[in-house]
Amino acid sequence: MKALIVDDSRAMRTLLSAWCKSHQFETVTAQDGSDGLKQLASNRPIDVALVDWDMPVMNGLEMVRQLRADTDNAGLRVMMVTANTNYDSVKEAIELGADDYLMKPLTEEMLTEKLRLLGLID
Repeated sequence: MKALIVDDSRAMRTLLSAWCKSHQFETVTAQDGSDGLKQLASNRPIDVALVDWDMPVMNGLEMVRQLRADTDNAGLRVMMVTANTNYDSVKEAIELGADDYLMKPLTEEMLTEKLRLLGLID
């Protein structure tokens, strides 16, 4: 299994990578949505993308919009991992193709439960 972690915070990328690796995921990281799309294209197949919302260059919502427009990404699970807790934002992300939403601050247990709900781990 492979996870793409897209966040402008190096600390958050490192933390999420470590947590994913504890569940036997190989990880690829990107610092913004544009870089995330490039990493996705060059590291296929990727099983899950953990995407922050607020990032420079290209935000997470725009990244989700673009990756869902590409049929090659049909099987990719997408989880927004963000401090944006506004109900309308959650709804918009899900409508644009995010499979789930995890709000910061978060714990490894919270991520584990979401990965389980997405059918990515037992």
